[in-house]
Amino acid sequence: MEQMLGAFQSDLSSISSEIRTLQEQSGAMNIRLRNRQAVRGKLGELVDGLVVPSALVTAILEAPVTEPRFLEQLQELDAKAAAVREQEARGTAACADVRGVLDRLRVKAVTKIREFILQKIYSFRKPMTNYQIPQTALLKYRFFYQFLLGNERATAKEIRDEYVETLSKIYLSYYRSYLGRLMKVQYPFEALFRSQHYALLDNSCREYLFICEFFVVSGPAAHDLFHAVMGRTLSMTLKHLDSYLADCYDAIAVFLCIHIVLRFRNIAAKRDVPALDRYWEQVLALLWPRFELILEMNVQSVRSTDPQRLGGLDTRPHYITRRYAEFSSALVSINQTIPNERTMQLLGQLQVEVENFVLRVAAEFSSRKEQLVFLINNYDMMLGVLMERAADDSKEVESFQQLLNARTQEFIEELLSPPFGGLVAFVKEAEALIERGQAERLRGEEARVTQLIRGLGSSWKSSVESLSQDVMRSFTNFRNGTSIIQGALTQPIQLYHRFHRVLSQPQLRALPARAELINIHHLMVELKKHKPNF
Repeated sequence: MEQMLGAFQSDLSSISSEIRTLQEQSGAMNIRLRNRQAVRGKLGELVDGLVVPSALVTAILEAPVTEPRFLEQLQELDAKAAAVREQEARGTAACADVRGVLDRLRVKAVTKIREFILQKIYSFRKPMTNYQIPQTALLKYRFFYQFLLGNERATAKEIRDEYVETLSKIYLSYYRSYLGRLMKVQYPFEALFRSQHYALLDNSCREYLFICEFFVVSGPAAHDLFHAVMGRTLSMTLKHLDSYLADCYDAIAVFLCIHIVLRFRNIAAKRDVPALDRYWEQVLALLWPRFELILEMNVQSVRSTDPQRLGGLDTRPHYITRRYAEFSSALVSINQTIPNERTMQLLGQLQVEVENFVLRVAAEFSSRKEQLVFLINNYDMMLGVLMERAADDSKEVESFQQLLNARTQEFIEELLSPPFGGLVAFVKEAEALIERGQAERLRGEEARVTQLIRGLGSSWKSSVESLSQDVMRSFTNFRNGTSIIQGALTQPIQLYHRFHRVLSQPQLRALPARAELINIHHLMVELKKHKPNF
């Protein structure tokens, strides 16, 4: 029994050893399996990347470049060529088996693509061809150029150079012809300038976006390529503008051109086309100095004008002030949209010179009344023209409004002085005495007051009638004349109220002439008859 159990124990030990051996062998087999599976996956990817399928060969060799399958297989060829280059860098020997096939396919694809793109570019040159149609068609095949960049840079450069040469000549020819025909049209220069530059803006934006998308460029490279295409056209346009401005003295036209450029620059920025920024700066560098020079010439011309050489003068608005008003209001209304401080300074200088000119002309009249009528008519005319186009709170409007109000008030005082001057003087003196507490001195003025009351009672109606007619004859603007009449008729009523208060003082209350005073309500009714209603 003991021998049997010992044998059994020996057998169990042997079986246990065999189980451990089997476990070790199983683990090793699992490791080898996993390693083989990993190798198989990577090897499969490598083989798939290196194998050239027959469909790819057939498409590259036989399919027209315009067919979708050619584009699909070209992308596949590009991927395989990249994969082979990567594996060659790692020292994979299998790449040598497919390198020759891929090179021959690459050469064939490059040849077909080159012929296709060059044919499209050559089609731009045909007379009366809308080059934008084949240009748009090229965008559908932009991967062709990307393939050339990655596989045959010499050919890619050849195509780009041919495109630049062709399009630069086309744009130059088109714009030279267009500009020549445009300048023969009888329209203001600013209208022609807008048409010319809107066409330039539209085509430049389209060209820049095409260049960025088709030739796969951005930033400085895109700018350089754009200027290689459009540079000659832009230079020709600048030269033409410079030539025109040399003999241009239309400040409004030049100022409109400046604001057209500012707006077109904003449009280009919204379209994300920065390639024209330098061109806009060059155009403004031509326009701004010319505009400032013309304004300075106008300032100097007004400053040096001698009123005595202008011929016969009358109190109506002067033609120079009317020209200034139209000129200034046009510039102010344009400048309100995109204000420019330098423009406002030059307009301020011109305004000062015009104001001085008006004063010099007014000094040619012998009477102060005629001077005031001339000043009011001119200020009112300039203010009216400015208010039609400029904002009510603009500096020009405020300045002329203040001048008009001051001269109007002075004219009303000048107008009322002959019929009511004595009454005005007495009321001012009497009010001063009452304010100083010297009302007793009014007793010595009884004879003067009596004379004033009787003189006023006998002549006030004829004086008011003459005043009203005089105002309506003097002012060219009916509304302004009406406003002056109303102001002139309001002051006698106020003056009469003040005169009544003086006469109510104890020192003059018993004056017999008080019975001859005009009833104030009757006076107001009569004066209202002379106020125009419309």
